[in-house]
Amino acid sequence: MDRVSPAVETNATKNDGALRVASVNVNGVRAAYKRGMADWLADRDVDVLCLQEVRAPDAILRGLLGDGWHILHAEAEAKGRAGVAIASRQEPVATRNHIGDDFFTTSGRWVEADFTVDGGQVLTVVSAYVHSGEADTPKQVDKYRFLDVMATRLPALGAEKDHALVVGDLNVGHTTRDIKNWKGNVKRAGFLPAERAYFDRFFGEEIGWKDVHRELAGDVDGPYTWWSWRGQAFDNDTGWRIDYQMATPGLAARATNAVVDRAASYDARFSDHAPLVVDYQF
Repeated sequence: MDRVSPAVETNATKNDGALRVASVNVNGVRAAYKRGMADWLADRDVDVLCLQEVRAPDAILRGLLGDGWHILHAEAEAKGRAGVAIASRQEPVATRNHIGDDFFTTSGRWVEADFTVDGGQVLTVVSAYVHSGEADTPKQVDKYRFLDVMATRLPALGAEKDHALVVGDLNVGHTTRDIKNWKGNVKRAGFLPAERAYFDRFFGEEIGWKDVHRELAGDVDGPYTWWSWRGQAFDNDTGWRIDYQMATPGLAARATNAVVDRAASYDARFSDHAPLVVDYQF
Protein backbone atom coordinates (compact mmCIF):
# COMPACT_ATOMS: atom_id res chain seq x y z
CA MET A 1 0.00 0.00 0.00
CA ASP A 2 1.51 3.27 -1.11
CA ARG A 3 1.21 6.46 0.87
CA VAL A 4 2.93 9.26 -0.98
CA SER A 5 2.27 12.81 -2.01
CA PRO A 6 0.18 13.51 -5.12
CA ALA A 7 3.25 15.08 -6.72
CA VAL A 8 4.82 11.64 -6.89
CA GLU A 9 1.86 9.33 -7.33
CA THR A 10 -0.49 11.17 -9.70
CA ASN A 11 1.57 10.25 -12.74
CA ALA A 12 1.26 6.53 -11.99
CA THR A 13 -0.37 4.59 -14.80
CA LYS A 14 -3.12 2.06 -14.33
CA ASN A 15 -2.73 -1.54 -15.33
CA ASP A 16 -4.80 -2.68 -18.29
CA GLY A 17 -8.26 -3.63 -17.11
CA ALA A 18 -8.01 -1.72 -13.83
CA LEU A 19 -10.90 0.41 -12.59
CA ARG A 20 -9.64 3.40 -10.62
CA VAL A 21 -12.07 4.69 -7.98
CA ALA A 22 -11.32 7.92 -6.14
CA SER A 23 -13.29 9.23 -3.18
CA VAL A 24 -12.93 12.60 -1.50
CA ASN A 25 -14.91 14.87 0.78
CA VAL A 26 -14.31 18.16 -1.04
CA ASN A 27 -15.64 20.36 1.79
CA GLY A 28 -17.45 22.47 -0.80
CA VAL A 29 -16.62 21.77 -4.45
CA ARG A 30 -16.37 25.44 -5.39
CA ALA A 31 -13.79 26.07 -2.67
CA ALA A 32 -11.91 22.89 -3.63
CA TYR A 33 -11.63 24.02 -7.25
CA LYS A 34 -10.37 27.43 -6.18
CA ARG A 35 -7.64 25.62 -4.23
CA GLY A 36 -6.52 23.46 -7.15
CA MET A 37 -8.67 20.32 -7.22
CA ALA A 38 -8.79 20.44 -11.03
CA ASP A 39 -5.02 20.02 -11.22
CA TRP A 40 -5.15 16.94 -9.01
CA LEU A 41 -7.98 15.37 -11.00
CA ALA A 42 -6.42 16.07 -14.40
CA ASP A 43 -3.38 13.92 -13.56
CA ARG A 44 -5.10 11.03 -11.77
CA ASP A 45 -6.69 8.95 -14.58
CA VAL A 46 -9.81 8.31 -12.48
CA ASP A 47 -12.63 6.17 -13.85
CA VAL A 48 -15.15 6.72 -11.04
CA LEU A 49 -14.99 9.85 -8.89
CA CYS A 50 -17.09 9.91 -5.72
CA LEU A 51 -17.57 13.21 -3.93
CA GLN A 52 -19.02 14.15 -0.56
CA GLU A 53 -19.97 17.54 0.87
CA VAL A 54 -20.42 18.96 -2.63
CA ARG A 55 -22.48 21.81 -1.19
CA ALA A 56 -23.32 23.32 -4.57
CA PRO A 57 -26.17 23.29 -7.10
CA ASP A 58 -26.04 20.64 -9.81
CA ALA A 59 -25.26 23.15 -12.56
CA ILE A 60 -22.20 24.38 -10.65
CA LEU A 61 -20.87 20.86 -10.14
CA ARG A 62 -21.32 19.97 -13.82
CA GLY A 63 -19.64 23.17 -14.91
CA LEU A 64 -16.61 22.55 -12.70
CA LEU A 65 -16.13 18.91 -13.70
CA GLY A 66 -16.61 19.70 -17.38
CA ASP A 67 -17.32 17.38 -20.28
CA GLY A 68 -16.56 13.69 -20.36
CA TRP A 69 -18.31 12.69 -17.14
CA HIS A 70 -21.63 11.02 -16.43
CA ILE A 71 -22.77 12.72 -13.22
CA LEU A 72 -25.19 11.52 -10.56
CA HIS A 73 -25.67 14.16 -7.89
CA ALA A 74 -27.94 14.19 -4.84
CA GLU A 75 -28.20 17.69 -3.46
CA ALA A 76 -29.25 18.26 0.12
CA GLU A 77 -32.54 20.05 0.68
CA ALA A 78 -30.70 22.32 3.11
CA LYS A 79 -28.73 24.64 0.86
CA GLY A 80 -25.00 24.69 1.38
CA ARG A 81 -25.02 21.40 3.27
CA ALA A 82 -23.94 17.84 2.45
CA GLY A 83 -24.50 16.68 -1.14
CA VAL A 84 -22.93 13.57 -2.69
CA ALA A 85 -22.06 12.71 -6.28
CA ILE A 86 -20.68 9.99 -8.54
CA ALA A 87 -18.94 11.12 -11.72
CA SER A 88 -17.95 8.32 -14.08
CA ARG A 89 -16.36 7.93 -17.47
CA GLN A 90 -18.65 4.98 -18.19
CA GLU A 91 -22.39 5.56 -18.27
CA PRO A 92 -24.18 3.73 -15.46
CA VAL A 93 -26.92 1.27 -16.37
CA ALA A 94 -29.05 2.26 -13.36
CA THR A 95 -28.96 4.83 -10.55
CA ARG A 96 -30.66 5.46 -7.19
CA ASN A 97 -30.42 8.74 -5.32
CA HIS A 98 -30.93 7.86 -1.66
CA ILE A 99 -30.41 5.05 0.81
CA GLY A 100 -33.98 3.82 0.91
CA ASP A 101 -35.32 5.36 4.13
CA ASP A 102 -37.68 8.26 3.33
CA PHE A 103 -36.30 10.16 6.31
CA PHE A 104 -33.06 10.63 4.37
CA THR A 105 -34.53 11.19 0.89
CA THR A 106 -33.48 14.83 0.67
CA SER A 107 -30.42 14.68 2.92
CA GLY A 108 -27.84 14.44 0.13
CA ARG A 109 -25.94 11.60 1.78
CA TRP A 110 -26.21 8.51 -0.45
CA VAL A 111 -26.23 7.80 -4.21
CA GLU A 112 -25.86 4.47 -6.02
CA ALA A 113 -24.80 3.78 -9.59
CA ASP A 114 -24.65 0.39 -11.33
CA PHE A 115 -21.97 -0.31 -13.92
CA THR A 116 -21.35 -3.26 -16.22
CA VAL A 117 -17.91 -4.81 -15.72
CA ASP A 118 -16.00 -7.95 -16.59
CA GLY A 119 -18.17 -9.48 -19.28
CA GLY A 120 -21.57 -8.36 -18.02
CA GLN A 121 -21.27 -8.49 -14.24
CA VAL A 122 -22.88 -5.64 -12.31
CA LEU A 123 -20.89 -3.44 -9.96
CA THR A 124 -22.77 -1.02 -7.70
CA VAL A 125 -20.79 2.00 -6.51
CA VAL A 126 -22.11 4.15 -3.66
CA SER A 127 -20.93 7.59 -2.62
CA ALA A 128 -21.87 8.06 1.04
CA TYR A 129 -21.59 10.84 3.58
CA VAL A 130 -22.43 9.77 7.12
CA HIS A 131 -23.43 12.44 9.62
CA SER A 132 -20.64 13.84 11.75
CA GLY A 133 -22.93 13.64 14.77
CA GLU A 134 -22.52 15.14 18.22
CA ALA A 135 -22.64 13.01 21.35
CA ASP A 136 -25.92 13.11 23.30
CA THR A 137 -27.72 15.36 20.82
CA PRO A 138 -30.38 14.87 18.10
CA LYS A 139 -27.54 14.98 15.55
CA GLN A 140 -26.20 11.76 17.02
CA VAL A 141 -29.65 10.17 16.89
CA ASP A 142 -29.78 10.89 13.16
CA LYS A 143 -26.31 9.42 12.72
CA TYR A 144 -27.30 6.18 14.42
CA ARG A 145 -30.45 5.98 12.34
CA PHE A 146 -28.39 6.33 9.16
CA LEU A 147 -25.94 3.66 10.33
CA ASP A 148 -28.89 1.39 11.11
CA VAL A 149 -30.13 1.76 7.53
CA MET A 150 -26.61 1.09 6.23
CA ALA A 151 -26.55 -2.14 8.26
CA THR A 152 -29.63 -3.22 6.29
CA ARG A 153 -28.60 -1.89 2.90
CA LEU A 154 -25.12 -3.44 2.81
CA PRO A 155 -26.30 -7.06 2.98
CA ALA A 156 -28.97 -6.31 0.39
CA LEU A 157 -26.41 -4.89 -2.02
CA GLY A 158 -24.17 -7.88 -1.45
CA ALA A 159 -27.01 -10.23 -2.28
CA GLU A 160 -28.38 -8.30 -5.27
CA LYS A 161 -25.19 -7.44 -7.17
CA ASP A 162 -22.12 -9.26 -8.43
CA HIS A 163 -19.92 -6.66 -6.76
CA ALA A 164 -20.65 -3.68 -4.51
CA LEU A 165 -18.51 -0.81 -3.24
CA VAL A 166 -19.43 1.89 -0.71
CA VAL A 167 -16.98 4.77 -0.52
CA GLY A 168 -16.93 8.10 1.22
CA ASP A 169 -16.63 10.05 4.41
CA LEU A 170 -18.19 7.68 6.93
CA ASN A 171 -17.22 9.86 9.92
CA VAL A 172 -16.16 7.02 12.22
CA GLY A 173 -12.67 5.86 13.10
CA HIS A 174 -13.06 2.12 13.48
CA THR A 175 -10.05 1.26 15.66
CA THR A 176 -7.29 2.95 17.61
CA ARG A 177 -5.14 2.64 14.47
CA ASP A 178 -7.49 5.08 12.74
CA ILE A 179 -7.07 8.15 14.99
CA LYS A 180 -3.72 9.59 16.05
CA ASN A 181 -5.06 11.01 19.32
CA TRP A 182 -7.63 8.32 20.04
CA LYS A 183 -7.26 8.56 23.82
CA GLY A 184 -8.47 12.16 23.73
CA ASN A 185 -11.50 11.32 21.58
CA VAL A 186 -13.14 8.32 23.24
CA LYS A 187 -16.17 10.39 24.30
CA ARG A 188 -16.50 12.35 21.05
CA ALA A 189 -18.61 11.62 18.00
CA GLY A 190 -16.51 9.79 15.47
CA PHE A 191 -14.93 7.43 17.98
CA LEU A 192 -17.76 6.48 20.32
CA PRO A 193 -17.92 2.77 21.18
CA ALA A 194 -21.49 2.52 19.85
CA GLU A 195 -20.39 3.98 16.50
CA ARG A 196 -17.38 1.70 16.22
CA ALA A 197 -19.61 -1.29 16.93
CA TYR A 198 -21.40 -0.70 13.64
CA PHE A 199 -18.09 -1.08 11.82
CA ASP A 200 -17.40 -4.28 13.75
CA ARG A 201 -20.62 -5.54 12.16
CA PHE A 202 -19.86 -4.15 8.69
CA PHE A 203 -16.42 -5.81 8.60
CA GLY A 204 -17.19 -8.80 10.81
CA GLU A 205 -18.94 -12.11 10.25
CA GLU A 206 -22.45 -10.63 10.46
CA ILE A 207 -22.24 -8.51 7.29
CA GLY A 208 -18.86 -9.57 5.95
CA TRP A 209 -17.73 -6.60 3.86
CA LYS A 210 -14.05 -5.66 3.64
CA ASP A 211 -12.26 -2.44 4.59
CA VAL A 212 -10.19 -2.26 1.41
CA HIS A 213 -7.76 0.41 2.58
CA ARG A 214 -7.04 -1.39 5.85
CA GLU A 215 -6.68 -4.77 4.11
CA LEU A 216 -3.98 -3.33 1.85
CA ALA A 217 -2.29 -1.11 4.46
CA GLY A 218 -2.05 -3.75 7.15
CA ASP A 219 -1.88 -3.19 10.91
CA VAL A 220 -0.37 0.30 10.87
CA ASP A 221 -1.37 3.71 12.19
CA GLY A 222 -3.59 5.41 9.60
CA PRO A 223 -2.89 6.19 6.87
CA TYR A 224 -5.07 9.14 7.81
CA THR A 225 -7.43 10.91 5.41
CA TRP A 226 -8.60 13.94 7.42
CA TRP A 227 -6.75 16.63 9.35
CA SER A 228 -8.19 19.72 10.98
CA TRP A 229 -7.49 23.03 9.26
CA ARG A 230 -6.55 24.37 12.69
CA GLY A 231 -3.18 24.32 14.38
CA GLN A 232 -0.42 21.93 13.33
CA ALA A 233 -2.60 18.85 12.79
CA PHE A 234 -1.60 18.39 9.14
CA ASP A 235 2.09 19.11 9.64
CA ASN A 236 2.23 16.71 12.61
CA ASP A 237 0.05 14.10 10.86
CA THR A 238 -2.43 14.24 13.74
CA GLY A 239 -5.24 12.87 11.62
CA TRP A 240 -8.23 10.57 11.40
CA ARG A 241 -8.89 7.74 8.95
CA ILE A 242 -12.61 8.30 8.37
CA ASP A 243 -12.78 8.01 4.57
CA TYR A 244 -13.33 4.45 3.39
CA GLN A 245 -13.67 2.17 0.42
CA MET A 246 -15.63 -0.82 1.71
CA ALA A 247 -16.34 -3.69 -0.64
CA THR A 248 -17.94 -7.08 -0.97
CA PRO A 249 -15.29 -9.79 -0.57
CA GLY A 250 -14.98 -10.69 -4.25
CA LEU A 251 -14.39 -7.08 -5.21
CA ALA A 252 -12.01 -6.46 -2.33
CA ALA A 253 -9.89 -9.34 -3.59
CA ARG A 254 -9.45 -7.41 -6.86
CA ALA A 255 -8.00 -4.31 -5.13
CA THR A 256 -4.36 -3.96 -6.07
CA ASN A 257 -3.32 -0.56 -4.78
CA ALA A 258 -4.64 2.06 -2.34
CA VAL A 259 -3.20 5.55 -2.11
CA VAL A 260 -4.05 8.50 0.12
CA ASP A 261 -3.25 11.55 -1.99
CA ARG A 262 -1.93 13.55 0.93
CA ALA A 263 -0.89 16.99 -0.25
CA ALA A 264 2.81 17.78 -0.18
CA SER A 265 2.23 20.72 2.18
CA TYR A 266 -0.51 22.43 4.17
CA ASP A 267 -0.95 25.21 1.63
CA ALA A 268 -1.32 22.69 -1.23
CA ARG A 269 -4.47 21.11 0.21
CA PHE A 270 -7.76 21.61 -1.62
CA SER A 271 -9.84 20.12 1.24
CA ASP A 272 -9.41 19.11 4.85
CA HIS A 273 -9.80 15.53 3.53
CA ALA A 274 -7.34 13.85 1.16
CA PRO A 275 -8.56 11.67 -1.72
CA LEU A 276 -8.50 7.91 -1.24
CA VAL A 277 -7.73 6.23 -4.57
CA VAL A 278 -7.99 2.47 -5.16
CA ASP A 279 -7.44 0.36 -8.30
CA TYR A 280 -9.58 -2.75 -8.85
CA GLN A 281 -8.31 -5.21 -11.42
CA PHE A 282 -10.84 -6.71 -13.84
